Amino acid sequence: MFSLKQVEALYWIARLGTFERAASKLNTTQSAISKRIQKLELVAGTPLFDRSQRSARLTEQGDQLLALAQEMLALQQRVLHLKDGNEIPVRRLRLGITELTALTWLPRLIASLRAKYPRVTIETEVDMSRDLYDRLQEDRLDVIIIPEAFSDAHITAVELAQNRNVWMGSPKLVRTRRKLSIAELAEYTILVQGNRSGTGLWASKWLKSEGAMLPRLFSSDSLIALLGLTVAGLGVTYLPLQCFKPLVVEGKLRIIRTDPELPAIPYVAMYRHDRPSAFTAGVAELARTTCDFSRQLQG
Repeated sequence: MFSLKQVEALYWIARLGTFERAASKLNTTQSAISKRIQKLELVAGTPLFDRSQRSARLTEQGDQLLALAQEMLALQQRVLHLKDGNEIPVRRLRLGITELTALTWLPRLIASLRAKYPRVTIETEVDMSRDLYDRLQEDRLDVIIIPEAFSDAHITAVELAQNRNVWMGSPKLVRTRRKLSIAELAEYTILVQGNRSGTGLWASKWLKSEGAMLPRLFSSDSLIALLGLTVAGLGVTYLPLQCFKPLVVEGKLRIIRTDPELPAIPYVAMYRHDRPSAFTAGVAELARTTCDFSRQLQG
């Protein structure tokens, strides 16, 4: 095995040009530097310096090893800086989100993440809440942002914001503007998200608690698909009020007032706390300060 002292010797010899100068830089003897290089050459299985030259000139293999040495020494410095808490993390963030976050404040979140963690690579997955939650439990995602529909003793949930949904339909389908009972609403084809959706689970529980009888029910996992079907007049569905209010203004959708109203849905950022990480906790906190479902594609 080789040591960082041997790698360090290689680096300073190459940079300063002689074994003697490298020894002076490292506060040791030229003999000690020579022994470090000999041991490093033994591990590498090849000469690292051309000894036919008077100056310390690297061989081709030595030049290749020097590039690796520079990376190792830079990594060593970052590890040492971690003690002071000043080092910016160099790592990967596996972030899971649902369609609504992707449609609204994801650009704002990504901009904030890059500003705070410029050396982090962000990998984003957009999927249903249930699937994202399962992948978080399997340690395939670091942080997920979903409706608060699941819980586990090993997972921390940071409250972000509440999203208000309202029933909407095409003006061609829903001609009345008066407030409807749940029984009257059920006379339309009801378009809902399935049980793999956190919002779908919330809506399903609410409809069941209200004793709703739904003879015409259509389920889709896709929020965008439900939106398209609703605009086309194929049924009514629940949609985030603030995000899709422009479609109401344009006359493509109509808000259906109901008694009672749909409850607001809480969103959370979740991460595993059985593997402590200040980084994932920091990402969740950043999500809390940037979460905003009020409009689409916020920069």
